Amino acid sequence: MLRFIVQRLLILPILLILFSMIVFWLVDAPPGDYLTSYISNLAAGGSSIRGEQVDALRKQFGLDEPVYIRYVYWVARLLQGDFGYSLEYLRPNADLIGERLVLTILLALFAFIITWIVAVPAGIYSATHQNSLVDYIFSLLNYVGVATPNFTLALILMWIAFAYFGIGITGLFSPDFEQAPWSIARFIDLLKHIWVPAIVLGVAGTARLSRVMRANLIDELNKPYVVTARAKGMSEWALVLKYPVRLAFNPLISTIGWYLPQLFSGSLIVATVMNLPNIGPLLLRALIQQDMYLAGSVLMIYCMLTIVGTLISDILLALLDPRIRMEEA
Repeated sequence: MLRFIVQRLLILPILLILFSMIVFWLVDAPPGDYLTSYISNLAAGGSSIRGEQVDALRKQFGLDEPVYIRYVYWVARLLQGDFGYSLEYLRPNADLIGERLVLTILLALFAFIITWIVAVPAGIYSATHQNSLVDYIFSLLNYVGVATPNFTLALILMWIAFAYFGIGITGLFSPDFEQAPWSIARFIDLLKHIWVPAIVLGVAGTARLSRVMRANLIDELNKPYVVTARAKGMSEWALVLKYPVRLAFNPLISTIGWYLPQLFSGSLIVATVMNLPNIGPLLLRALIQQDMYLAGSVLMIYCMLTIVGTLISDILLALLDPRIRMEEA
């Protein structure tokens, strides 16, 4: 098992280098730069800036250097734990990201817990009660959940809450606690508001995982070892939970790699619609304004989450399924 983990860890530096190259190329690919967007915004507002000032700012921000030089400087700062400086906010990127990181983690954690608590039991029940009324109801809800965009569900819930209950469900805090320092009262207020965004973000994932769990468990229930266990008199639920469910978990665990960064982003459109103070809207704003160092820092965090999520899923798969450890030995 230790060898299996070491092999995975040795691949991480190579992946990080490749991802950093791709991320920097993506944020640098659009024509122009932050100053181009800044000048356009000034022109739209009826203002202007002299060419000498533009050249001075471009030199100050290092935008006059070749792309490979800027990439080397950027990576060197990342290796030192320095995420760079935001061109738009004129603040360290670490501060901007850190302000939203706690709320992003809490929201992602709530959505992840809701997804697995609902999806796994629903998938198990549907698989063990095929073609029943409850199975048909779960299947219908799953199809609707997968087909309905998250932002559409957010808009529907916001309209229902305002039209019938006279309340707003946007944001994660009441107005009195939005800028307040952390305290027990602020955390309780967060718990009152976080469940609606968590449900919105978790609906599609819940529907997909439930369908995957159902399909995998049905395949396992038809295998010879299940028939043998039944013939020996093993109780149905003890049999299902001990063997088939354990094997049916494998594809679900393998989804952690891509599901984790998706939850952290908070779905850009959902976060914008519901006014969620997480990392997603910050990335969107940075991309629109071509704040390349802020956008690159956020995208690298997503890449790290993808790598870490894949590593966690590989380790969990190896722990749950000895066949994987045997293949890697």
